Amino acid sequence: MNPKERIINILQRKTVDRIPVDIWHTPEVEDALKQFVNAEDNFEMWKKLGVDKIVWVFMDYKTPEGESTGSQPGANATGIRTMWGVPLRDVKAGAAHYQEFVEPPMRGYTTPHEADNYPFWPDPDLFDYESALNLAKRASSDFAVIGPWVSFFEIYCQLRGIEQGLMDILAYPDLVSATLDKIEAIQTEMLIRFLDNAAKYLDLVFISDDIGGQNNLLISPESWEFFLKPRMERWCALIHSYGLKVFYHTDGASEKLIAPLIECGIDVLNPVQHVCPGMEMASLKKKYGNKVIFHGGVDNQHALPFGSVREVQKETLNCLETLGKGREGFICCSCHNIQAGTPVENIIAMIETVKNW
Repeated sequence: MNPKERIINILQRKTVDRIPVDIWHTPEVEDALKQFVNAEDNFEMWKKLGVDKIVWVFMDYKTPEGESTGSQPGANATGIRTMWGVPLRDVKAGAAHYQEFVEPPMRGYTTPHEADNYPFWPDPDLFDYESALNLAKRASSDFAVIGPWVSFFEIYCQLRGIEQGLMDILAYPDLVSATLDKIEAIQTEMLIRFLDNAAKYLDLVFISDDIGGQNNLLISPESWEFFLKPRMERWCALIHSYGLKVFYHTDGASEKLIAPLIECGIDVLNPVQHVCPGMEMASLKKKYGNKVIFHGGVDNQHALPFGSVREVQKETLNCLETLGKGREGFICCSCHNIQAGTPVENIIAMIETVKNW
């Protein structure tokens, strides 16, 4: 089986020759892996590593002045603001370079009217549909393809700041609803325009909406159900109408919302951060393994960056034997981007453990 066939069969719960192994990485790790296998670009690197990469096709945005703000929302963003108008600053931390959000541009808002008149709402005409379509075409011959990236709660918290965003649920519920209406409408328009042309080159659409902290949910199940569940249902129905799968990302202790998310229509749950309470892998497989595909699992807070090769092998085997029980319903991967400074031999240990299982 080739990488694309392996991923498609897992998504369709068909027989595979082995569990697939995907790889997520920061630019620093990308450079280290390309050097390790002597590859010119990512495509060559993924092929030489023998991974079952699900290629990300995220949407760039051009400002009215023609400046690119990078992939949405805030991933690999460039310039001084994201497409949502959130200011950025460069940060250097050891071997890692990234951009972090600065002053929330909607701080101080209290009314739906202010949200409606926010000056930085993206224009659906300015997304770079052509570049995303070309990348999807190139990737789809050899790999499964996912894109674009859409979000509700993450974008809201970027606009308001995470602390204020959480307080808004009780203090300014009308503001929350009005802002989410705009966030949904803009991305829905973008999705329809893109999928009308690109769906035949895609396999999944990425919904990223972190709702879990290290120890519990960031918002109550009741608040999630009121503000976000109907929106999730609409997006899942839209994505499914194009024959595509819904790939849903939330870090942290999110078990309380897995069943409602499945009810909305998600097909793949990522990243299964099993060090968090309630996210124990054997339990998740038993409760939800026949209803959702798991993606991720391999700990990248401790095992991958700081463990020995043997410890990474043990961690990967644990994921395979629980989430991958029965050799179905699981795509093995790190449980988020592999971070700068992670030993290459640990990354190779994860990949080879999956391939040899």
